[in-house]
Amino acid sequence: MGKLYFKKSSKEEKINHPLPKKETIEFLLNYSKALNVVEYKKMKFETMLN
Repeated sequence: MGKLYFKKSSKEEKINHPLPKKETIEFLLNYSKALNVVEYKKMKFETMLN
């Protein structure tokens, strides 16, 4: 079972760290800015502000 989930990485994969695209970073930042969480009597309400 362990062989199905784990892939042994080579030395090159350890050295070269993949960087996220600029669009991905902008999307996540904009999403976090638009998300609003309100707590009321042990309940959480999530709303999008856009």
